[in-house]
Amino acid sequence: MRFVAAATAIVAVVSAATIASAQDVGTICTSENTPADQQISACTKIIGMKRFSGAQLATVYFWRAVGYNKKGDYNRVIADTTESLRLQPNQVATLNMRGSAFFDKGEYDIAIADFNDALRIGPPNSIVYHNRGNAFRHKDQFERAIADYTEAIRLEPRSPFSFQNRGSAKQALGDLDGALTDINEAIRISPGMPSTLNSRTVLWRARGDYARAIADATEAIRLVDANVPVPTLTQPGSLKVNAYFNRGLAREAKGEFDRARSDYNVVLGVKVADASSVSAQASARARLAVLTELQPAEPSPPPVTRPAPPLQTATPAPSGPTPSTAEAPKERPERRIALVIGNSAYANVTQLVNPTNDARAIAKSLRAIGFEVTEGYDLDRARLQRTASEFLRQAIGAKIAVLFYSGHGISIDGKNFMVPVDAKTDSPQNLIASMTNVETIIAGLDDQVRTNVFILDACRNNPMAGPPQGGRGLTISTGLSAPSGLSAGVMRGAGTLIAFATAPGQVALDGEGANSPFSDSLARHIGTPGLEVQQMLTRVRAEVVTATKTKQVPWSNSALLGEVYLAGQK
Repeated sequence: MRFVAAATAIVAVVSAATIASAQDVGTICTSENTPADQQISACTKIIGMKRFSGAQLATVYFWRAVGYNKKGDYNRVIADTTESLRLQPNQVATLNMRGSAFFDKGEYDIAIADFNDALRIGPPNSIVYHNRGNAFRHKDQFERAIADYTEAIRLEPRSPFSFQNRGSAKQALGDLDGALTDINEAIRISPGMPSTLNSRTVLWRARGDYARAIADATEAIRLVDANVPVPTLTQPGSLKVNAYFNRGLAREAKGEFDRARSDYNVVLGVKVADASSVSAQASARARLAVLTELQPAEPSPPPVTRPAPPLQTATPAPSGPTPSTAEAPKERPERRIALVIGNSAYANVTQLVNPTNDARAIAKSLRAIGFEVTEGYDLDRARLQRTASEFLRQAIGAKIAVLFYSGHGISIDGKNFMVPVDAKTDSPQNLIASMTNVETIIAGLDDQVRTNVFILDACRNNPMAGPPQGGRGLTISTGLSAPSGLSAGVMRGAGTLIAFATAPGQVALDGEGANSPFSDSLARHIGTPGLEVQQMLTRVRAEVVTATKTKQVPWSNSALLGEVYLAGQK
């Protein structure tokens, strides 16, 4: 939650008396409650009079920016606030509004610069601290975000949004007790906020208390359906999508599969456009596919497992009591699971030598550090789909999930696919139908309470080489594509890392020995205690670049929240 309009009292307002010749227009322009289009039109008329200058004209531009902000037209907000600041520099409210517009565009560094200027001008302002905290939180600078939210709370102790967002930052650092304390305080201050209940739903689910998670999500849904007015910029459709999605995840984890299906279907039936809701719908679609693929009454094949020690991360240990009204249950033991797939024996495209060897080496290394490992070799489309679905089912109660795939992989129209051994290439329809979409699996794991690590040693060569690509009606790229969903913010992706054996659009080598250069290095480093996962991938990258004489450069995309140690800390 950010704040813009609440700060307008800081700036001088052009009153109807000031614009004596256009009293009605002036009142419409400078009223917080004026509908956006009317406000913009009125302010534009005043500007067109060319009767005002300096501070008065600056204030009219400010209020027109308020109107554009209501419409979400952030480029015009920035243009008008910039003109307002040119006419009347050093206005806290104007800097705050422009910074908020840059924040909404995802330009966090520029937003922080505006918030810094507003705080430098002073006096201390809780709204500006809160908004700068939001920008730091979106840059994954959670300690700085917490510090700003704390200062905002000191200046305005009754702000539920600062408590809510500080709780979210604490959750990202692993401080679930501190997060729950803050969320409880936000609910105490403002009990009727669905967004805060949604936040607590995620916390209960992270702790394995699915009954409480379901109760909070149900109350959030009741408030949304009752159209209870709440002081938030979030649209009702977005609140509804996230509440039903979070309840569906809790019900699925609890084993209430039919009820989970019902919640996911509601999620898919709501018309939304914001990135968070679109992401939730993609995840709900993936979860529905899992529940359809694997019927609850049907026993699942047992994974190849060994006891897994708790996941260790470089995040603060939970500290401090939780409120007695929402006492936290004991957390369940942290499960770490992995799915390892190696496909070599292709029927219709070039066979590969090393993927099955690579998969066995990685499975052995992961099992040695306590992961529950499921292995799959030379999987056809049906078995690959079912194995992936079973993995998504297992992950619903896990704290960390690792997927390693070795074999052919291709990008079709910018989407990445694992290629099963029976892939058919005779037509575009058969080609798509016989593949397994990697991004569907990513979406199925995108639920805010788990660390997900995807490692793809794929794109050994282009398995579709030969027939003209243009005749297929598809864009088939060499190598894999960068995960546009994560990088563009379409998917939330929080807590997810994706690693490719080579850069997007490039070809990875199968290797001359028993393993590919990437998997050989990965198998040796993945079990090193005290080696953070991104540091591990950096070591692997350096070794692969050396071993291949720069022909292959591994690549990764991280949205991890904190440091993750697959083999534990020293």
